[in-house]
Amino acid sequence: MDLNEEARPFWGAAVLRGLGLLLAAVLTMWPAAAYAAAPTVIPVGRAVGIKLFSDGVVVVGTSDIATDRGNVNPAKACGLKEGDIITHINATEVDSIEEVSALLQELEGETMSIRAIRDDKQVQLTATAALCSADGSYKLGAWIRDSMAGIGTVTFYCPDTGAFGALGHGINDVDTALLMPLESGSILPATVAGVEKGQAGDPGQLKGVFDTGSTLGLLHANTSGGVFGVMADSGWVEGTPVEAAQRDEVETGEAVILCNISGEQVDEYAVRIEKVFPESAADCRDYLIKVTDPRLLETTGGIVQGMSGSPILQNGKIVGAVTHVLIDDPTSGYGIWVGRMLQQCEY
Repeated sequence: MDLNEEARPFWGAAVLRGLGLLLAAVLTMWPAAAYAAAPTVIPVGRAVGIKLFSDGVVVVGTSDIATDRGNVNPAKACGLKEGDIITHINATEVDSIEEVSALLQELEGETMSIRAIRDDKQVQLTATAALCSADGSYKLGAWIRDSMAGIGTVTFYCPDTGAFGALGHGINDVDTALLMPLESGSILPATVAGVEKGQAGDPGQLKGVFDTGSTLGLLHANTSGGVFGVMADSGWVEGTPVEAAQRDEVETGEAVILCNISGEQVDEYAVRIEKVFPESAADCRDYLIKVTDPRLLETTGGIVQGMSGSPILQNGKIVGAVTHVLIDDPTSGYGIWVGRMLQQCEY
């Protein structure tokens, strides 16, 4: 796809394929001493639509352009690479495919500077768009993406601040697997309409729809530990506040998760925390969990895409969220400690 064409994928019928993808990040762990008392939040477990618009446009590939003088690829020739985030063309900031396309047409093939972010560093490139013989428009020969949308699960809501956290992992670009830079985003009311049951080698998914005409909350962060923001409609949240568990309070044994696998209904299902992994700043896989509830196993086969963010509770406290499924065993997956999410939420 060229720069004047859209590349806006849906994360399947459910959530982004971050189930199975994990971005390591250096993380300042939640210091217990920072709180006189344990944080208190409402475990949610409701499915929502999630829309994210990128800060800049993400290069997801390049392709040749047919011109009167043969095929050319200006993007590749100037040094653009998959995963680069284009932020400026000349002195103009760009955040959408439409903005990039309009600038290319205005420049009419003049040499231009491209400012991009690569591996968290700024790079400066020089390029000249080519005139496509097929449609008469100027193109750079880069496939780009400026937004993503899908369905995920809200983990917690803080009634005191209005903050919420969801997913338990970041929204990664489906082609580059890199964390999408957030310009703006929102969560929307959603309804789960069906389930594609998971099986070994083929993760299932929740199938849902969301209401694009209504906004529940606005996003301010997309991190390795989830997406975070402030709820605009607090009446949407139901439940009783519980304490967030310290890491050393979490143990192997019985636990429950809150899931929305039908309509808008949230139910409690039995799981077992099989292993609590040693603390690591570079890996958000804090728990190995296994679904034991016969009802959930019958309906979903275990953990499916769309359940990312489902809160995990143990001994009356919220201990984390479901994040990933094991491809070869959909009854098992990983979870993140709630303290990581609270830290990145800027609770």
